[in-house]
Amino acid sequence: MPGRHVTDHQMRLFMKFRQTNTTAVAAAKASISIATAYRLEKDSRRPSQRKTPRERRRPDPLADIFDAEVVPMLQAVPNLRSVAIFDEMIRRHPELGAGIRRTLERRIRSWRAIHGEEREVIFRQVHEPGRMGLSDFTDMGSAGITIAGIPLDHRLYHFRLAYSGFEHAHVVLGGESFVALAEGMQNALWSLGGVPLEHRSDSLSAAFRNLDRDAREDLTRRYEELCGHYGMTATRNNAGVAHENGSIEGPHGHLKRAINDALLMRGSSDFDDLAAYRRFVDEIVSRCNARNSKRIDIERAELQELPVRRTSDYEEVTVRVTSSGGFTLRKVFYTVPSRLIGHRLRVRLFDDRLDIFIGGTLLVTLPRGRASASGKHDQVVNYRHVIHSLRRKPMALLNLVYRDQLFPREAYRRSFDALLEHLPERQACRTMVDLLALAHERGCESELADQLTASLQARRLPDMAALRARFAPDPARLPSVVVHLVPLNAYEALLGASLTGDAA
Repeated sequence: MPGRHVTDHQMRLFMKFRQTNTTAVAAAKASISIATAYRLEKDSRRPSQRKTPRERRRPDPLADIFDAEVVPMLQAVPNLRSVAIFDEMIRRHPELGAGIRRTLERRIRSWRAIHGEEREVIFRQVHEPGRMGLSDFTDMGSAGITIAGIPLDHRLYHFRLAYSGFEHAHVVLGGESFVALAEGMQNALWSLGGVPLEHRSDSLSAAFRNLDRDAREDLTRRYEELCGHYGMTATRNNAGVAHENGSIEGPHGHLKRAINDALLMRGSSDFDDLAAYRRFVDEIVSRCNARNSKRIDIERAELQELPVRRTSDYEEVTVRVTSSGGFTLRKVFYTVPSRLIGHRLRVRLFDDRLDIFIGGTLLVTLPRGRASASGKHDQVVNYRHVIHSLRRKPMALLNLVYRDQLFPREAYRRSFDALLEHLPERQACRTMVDLLALAHERGCESELADQLTASLQARRLPDMAALRARFAPDPARLPSVVVHLVPLNAYEALLGASLTGDAA
């Protein structure tokens, strides 16, 4: 066996066996040739170690510039990227060429290893069961999720136990708000069935943005009270130090990759409604938890008990309904039934909805709207709230501020555009209002939208008479009600019996 093929293990065996055996016996026991054994006795170094270092085969292209120009740059700006130094060197010395890039990067890396600044050390932690729960938000824009063909701008609230890896994800439609944190965290704890001793999050950093000092203190107090309700110690990692939340920052990527893989296997990222997408995410998270079921069972035994009830996961404000038939809240105009004009309402803001109360009575639940990032106001309009008044003033539809939001489906908006194109404005507005009234009164919004779509495809205007006839009640389906009138003397007999009983 040639010497260059001798392994370190064989060399150690040979030296060990040679202490008590002859050269030939020790060589046989170490599985090497006798010739190799004699060479090892003369020089135990491997052939590669006996070679003298070879000299450079070409001149060093950085000999004149590295110590003179590159090192001063590294000393002045320690965090300067290697590619930036390369670009600067090429600008100063075009004759060097692009071929020096890898050489320069290796030389800079070696210099930093010897002369560079001390770097921050990550201290790996031993996690105890039942001690630490973490939460954070992660953006899902790259997933390309659509609801009925409409892109869904959303995030995931992600909760995780550091020891067992138990996970919970909640679809968040707004930003990183306290309401989203409170709702997501409570959903996670009640799904888990217990409470860890400590909760860590940097999720309030986005919520703090653009708040004054009093508002920040109020938000911090609410976060501490939320954790206190569950008996958890509230902590937050330092701003901008993501690795302090490392037990959840890394799993963000794992969860998002699992969702992307499931979407690829599903063959579509479009869902019928938001509830269907939420069920999809819950199923993915359940699969992840199933893989860690043994550790989760161990940690559940160490968790604190849940309180008797949840605490509030909403913000509450008071609004006044204006003569426009609604109220404005957080740059969003909401319509409500017109009978509430002039009343003060109590509004509970959740992440995805508004619960409207008058006193202690729940009146209606509205989907939550949000102003655009540019600050442009939004509207959440239900045509049923205003259709009765719009029928008396149909021309108000022409320049209505929230006209586009008034139409419940795209077919209605396109029909109005067609009516305006072919009819006088007054007649077009009257016809459109009649269509909305028909959809409301006959409860045929979806079916009527299908008829309008068919008319648009055939390049016909809606025929109100035909539509009223089509969606009119079917006399054959009306129940036959027979009323049997009771003779009046039966009441006299009843009264007489009552008087006789009193006398007795």
